[in-house]
Amino acid sequence: MDLTAVAKPCNLGNKSTSDVILRLRNGEGRPEWFYSHSSILINKSGFFADQLSNPDSGPCIEIQCSDSTYDHHVNLLRLLYLPADSLLDSLGSVKSAIGILQLAVAFHCEDITNCCIQYLEAIPWEDKEEEQILQAVAKLGPIAMPILARIQPVDVSATKNVFVSAVRFATSIGGSCPPFGDELKTSAQEQVEFMLGGDEDTPLVTADDEVKSVVKMGLSQVCSSFEKELSSLLVISDITTETAENRILQSLYDVEWMCNILPKMDLMKDFVSSWAEMSGKVLGVVEDKKFDTVMWGLKMKLIEVTGKVLEAVGYGNVILPAPCRVQLLKTWLPYIRKMKPLLDAMGNKEIDFPYKMDEDLCQSIEGAIVSLVLALPSNDQAEILSDWMNTEQVRYPDLSEAFEVWCYRTKSAKRRLMEGLDRVGNTTISL
Repeated sequence: MDLTAVAKPCNLGNKSTSDVILRLRNGEGRPEWFYSHSSILINKSGFFADQLSNPDSGPCIEIQCSDSTYDHHVNLLRLLYLPADSLLDSLGSVKSAIGILQLAVAFHCEDITNCCIQYLEAIPWEDKEEEQILQAVAKLGPIAMPILARIQPVDVSATKNVFVSAVRFATSIGGSCPPFGDELKTSAQEQVEFMLGGDEDTPLVTADDEVKSVVKMGLSQVCSSFEKELSSLLVISDITTETAENRILQSLYDVEWMCNILPKMDLMKDFVSSWAEMSGKVLGVVEDKKFDTVMWGLKMKLIEVTGKVLEAVGYGNVILPAPCRVQLLKTWLPYIRKMKPLLDAMGNKEIDFPYKMDEDLCQSIEGAIVSLVLALPSNDQAEILSDWMNTEQVRYPDLSEAFEVWCYRTKSAKRRLMEGLDRVGNTTISL
């Protein structure tokens, strides 16, 4: 075979100019014979160059292919006949590019290999396609690694910058971004939650002082926004509108979101402190007569958020001085005690009334309050238990367990005191 002949313009399948026949052996009975040209094959493929440089090679080269790779083999042969600047436009799909890439590497087709890598690196992937790409790259080795640039782990600094930006959007630091403010904020909140989901870089990011500073700034922002929205209700003439309640609820949802993510950053104490600080103002508005028969969603959500605060303090996850714990209880216990029967009554009155304290919520709040009471100084316990027993509605929360423990402790303390006095008296007499 004369390999030094000047290459003439030719096309795949042109029998009149072909000097090499490629046979794709397959089990489906699909076309096997492809009339090709040595000038093209030698210039575009290291594999074919080696084959055709063998003095013993004949005019026919056999290639074994499976049923699943037949189309990719045919497409590869067609691409061999295209100029380099036309290759990218000829790759029709991710699936096709993956198949052709694997063959291009095997046949040492450098131009086609680079083209497939460039295509796959730039084109969007579906989830299923991503799995196929990962499997293919694992077999191809370093040559195909540029394809995975978009899913490679990033350094901690880059992760931190993304996290900080997401927190700023999630908490509207710097103001909202109309007309897509709410959508961006929700998306950012979801991204922050995802990034806090246990990645190995998470502790490094959340421990960073700048990150904590931005998160605390975000907490201050959402709490301030909630207080402003709540205060504005006092000057709105018609608070029964759905718009008014939706606005204040959205603001409270942001506060609740902060309550959910801060424990993952060891910043729950900051939330508890902020909640305790604004509790008086919040209840001052919500318990206004203007709200007696409206805003049930707001009232219910306040109980849910407060329940999380009580759990954090009651079970020792957040450590506060006794006076702060007493104040927290004295602020919210009367509200919870009042709202529970009101919500129950509304539920009995309206079948579709959505704002009910279910059993799990009731039990978690009751357990947290009992635990919180029992950790207070005995005099504060006595004051809270006395107030509880003097109210007409003593069914919820049930502080019977706390009362029993208090009684036992009181008797034990009195007994220890008497025993101590007896010892002192006996010591004095013996002297």
